[in-house]
Amino acid sequence: MLIDLLNSSYFSLFLIVALGFMLGRIKIKGLSLDVSAVIFIALLFGHFGVIIPKELGNFGLVLFIFTIGIQAGPGFFDSFRSKGKTLIIITVLTILSASLTGVGLKYAFDIDTPSVVGLIAGALTSTPGLAVAIDSTNSPMASIAYGIAYPFGVIGVILFVKLLPKIMRVDLDQEARKLELERRGSFPELTTCIFRVSNPAVFGKTLAQINARAMTGAVISRVKHEDQIIIPKAATVLNEGDYIQAVASDESLDQLAVLVGKREEGELPLDKTQEIESLLLTKKDMINKQLGDLNLQRNFGCTVTRIRRSGIDLAPSPELELKFGDKLMVVGEKEGIKGVARLLGNNAKKLSDTDFFPIAMGIVLGVLFGKLNISFPGGVSFSPGLTGGVLMVALLLSAVGKTGPIMWSMSGPANQLLRQLGLLLFLAEVGTSAGKTLVATFQESGLMMFGVGAAITVVPMLVAVLAGRLIFKISLVDLLGTITGGMTSTPGLAAVDSMVDSNIPSVAYATVYPIAMVFLILFIQIIASAVY
Repeated sequence: MLIDLLNSSYFSLFLIVALGFMLGRIKIKGLSLDVSAVIFIALLFGHFGVIIPKELGNFGLVLFIFTIGIQAGPGFFDSFRSKGKTLIIITVLTILSASLTGVGLKYAFDIDTPSVVGLIAGALTSTPGLAVAIDSTNSPMASIAYGIAYPFGVIGVILFVKLLPKIMRVDLDQEARKLELERRGSFPELTTCIFRVSNPAVFGKTLAQINARAMTGAVISRVKHEDQIIIPKAATVLNEGDYIQAVASDESLDQLAVLVGKREEGELPLDKTQEIESLLLTKKDMINKQLGDLNLQRNFGCTVTRIRRSGIDLAPSPELELKFGDKLMVVGEKEGIKGVARLLGNNAKKLSDTDFFPIAMGIVLGVLFGKLNISFPGGVSFSPGLTGGVLMVALLLSAVGKTGPIMWSMSGPANQLLRQLGLLLFLAEVGTSAGKTLVATFQESGLMMFGVGAAITVVPMLVAVLAGRLIFKISLVDLLGTITGGMTSTPGLAAVDSMVDSNIPSVAYATVYPIAMVFLILFIQIIASAVY
């Protein structure tokens, strides 16, 4: 009965997942495997002949990688601009050290070239690398060596990234919070204060004439004239003794004080017919439109004082492009705010809805892109493969945000659920596949080839740590994402993902993964042609 059940892939799959989660919750000296434990249970099941179909693993892989790309996309290009050069250098060093380690051990232990390039591809768990190794050598030894190195290539990266923070005594959550604060530091904090109009140069002039928004960057949200509170318009005239309330960074507010008069603390009250509301942008038609194009002041008599996006308050400049899920703080007459709410959508339910068409279409485009064969001068060519194709397309679509009526975005809870589901399917299939040949490979090839493969896995990660921490002094959170991307290790990213509540490692992984894949293919071709 039990044998029959284990032969049922769906029963075995969920049993592996359940036992993996049980194992993952066991802590030894504060260290636990978390979701990564699934692969170790899968290795055991695979050794005893349980197999999860490859199709299920690929299905899980594309789900996991697509959701990573969709989440990382908006931050990917910012990361590439700010830290891309450093992360790419570390990645090239990672691939180069793996290749040099393989070549050095080839001569040390007299290993044939097809086996060496297979070991390099397996140690970095790169299927495109294996394809190039087989194509370059026309030898079955490449795939045999790949099979020898692959299990430790998976397990070694997971154990390395799990142990590294403990060895270095670094609190990943604290580092992630520090990086988030640094990121937010590039967006000055917005504050509110009032000003008494006391500069004779602005007496009797309209807000349009003094051009306060362009001159200072501050947003005037209301004006008090005598006992009357009004929502400002371009034609609103400033008189001596009036009070204005503005929202901006401290620097902009200081500039506004020079323009209009003395800065004071406090806020102006709203009139009974006025209110301030936080409105969500959930209407597709409004996405990617610039705030100034909406003409909210002229059309609704309302003013946007700040925009909250991904936990950061943004100054509402006219050229700011609006994104799905933006939260706009709007002040104005009640009827005008209702009109703005209708314009923006303001439907919280839409934030949690999941449209599966963009997910399916995005994955289709990614798979097709992965099939392309890209050629370079000198006869060098490579194909992005399943993982590379899906990741690159997801990053691009997420950065674009919207194409016609299609929104290339996903709510946080939906993304997390699909990512976890995809990851579990992928780890279960990879584990059972590797576990099937683990013991037999040891018996046939001995420990030497396995040891060489393990060295090719470990040495590049040590090089990356030394370069990242001692030379470039980057955060360990960024470094862990860079290591897993440089090692082209999706299970390694999964291990890091379970250790810290931040998408910083995913962004670093997405930044370097395509670079690592291209350089690994190039180096394998060079090794195969130069020393074969």
